[in-house]
Amino acid sequence: MITILKAVLVGADLSNDGMINYYMKELENLTRASNIEVVYTVTQSIHKITSAFYIGSGKVEEIKQFVINLDADIVIFNNELSGSQIRNLENLIDCRVIDRTLLILDIFATRAKTKEAMLQVEIAQLDYMLPRLTGLRTSLNRQQGGIGSRGPGEKKLELDRRRILSDRTRLKQELDEIVKSRKVQRKNRNRSNIKKIAIVGYTNAGKSTLLNAFVNISEENKNKEVFTHNMLFATLETATRHIQLNSNKEFVVTDTVGFVSNLPHNLIESFKSTLEEITEADFLIHVVDTSNKYYEKQIEVTQETLKEIGVPEIPVLYIYNKYDLIDYEIEPKNFPYIIVSLLDTKGVSQVFNFVEKEIFKDYEKVKLLIPFTEGDLVSFLNQNANIINQDYSNEGTILELELSQLQLAKYINYIVKEGPK
Repeated sequence: MITILKAVLVGADLSNDGMINYYMKELENLTRASNIEVVYTVTQSIHKITSAFYIGSGKVEEIKQFVINLDADIVIFNNELSGSQIRNLENLIDCRVIDRTLLILDIFATRAKTKEAMLQVEIAQLDYMLPRLTGLRTSLNRQQGGIGSRGPGEKKLELDRRRILSDRTRLKQELDEIVKSRKVQRKNRNRSNIKKIAIVGYTNAGKSTLLNAFVNISEENKNKEVFTHNMLFATLETATRHIQLNSNKEFVVTDTVGFVSNLPHNLIESFKSTLEEITEADFLIHVVDTSNKYYEKQIEVTQETLKEIGVPEIPVLYIYNKYDLIDYEIEPKNFPYIIVSLLDTKGVSQVFNFVEKEIFKDYEKVKLLIPFTEGDLVSFLNQNANIINQDYSNEGTILELELSQLQLAKYINYIVKEGPK
């Protein structure tokens, strides 16, 4: 029988910007994503952080009573704690204490499936542990499985700085080898000049649902759908699919790791190799969950994270998703946008038509006159270009078709200026 841990959530409001309820609701969702029951939530407005407990000692005593009365197993802070603060809080409350960062790292450790994702998460965990050796020694001794016990904690690592640095170096070398392979694959895609789309957005906004919709458009990708589930960070794997259209146009689309408020910096650093897919895209699709009343804040978080990983100015389409789940009008502030439910085929078609026009807008309709002696070229274009019409003259085959700017330069000698004589 699986024992469900019970948690008291704590949030210290330093900014007093009215967003504390949003952050605490998100912490609650993150906690439940770790299969932990939330039994109580405590918040406190503070003017400055106390070095001993982060919050005031009186509030710590209050939390201790909640833990005792509600038989809680763990206290989770929305704020990032130092090693000494964790130690002091645990000594006073007599209960396991973790912060939001460790909670997110734990979720990532649970969801990581590929070798690359596992390495990325473990490096981030070691980076988190390194400055907190003293405080975490007590915390790891206190834990009995569950939260924070995946990755290095599971191995009961000796909390030794040299050991952690050595392990980090080894893991980084393993990750670098995988990154090299990924870069070769990306370089090959760039060399082919295939258009690249990256899907970005908050976790659980519907990014994987959109990728699957694109997959179902392309016959070659049947049975290549990605996992979707209504939970935070359902998958950490960056999935890339090649989409071949009936018009013989093609592109690749990549579904990236979802973002969340205050995503740990060392986690972003570890996943940068994966997120580089975004920086090299020709077009971004930013999926927004309109069923979350704080969706504007989530848009800001995604935009800030994109800046942090160095994404250049790339055209963006905003998809205001899950419109079927709300009973109020929304007023998008980002353009261009489409308001849809990605579970509706009409909505998906609307998105796809917009994207197709946008990424292939540099294509031009032209006529080529190809001599009969070059029949192989006619066959090649029939298989790899969007042929609108095919006719014949005394001089050769006339193809009316759409070509990209690169193709136009390649076939410039075959272009018919005023029609065949």
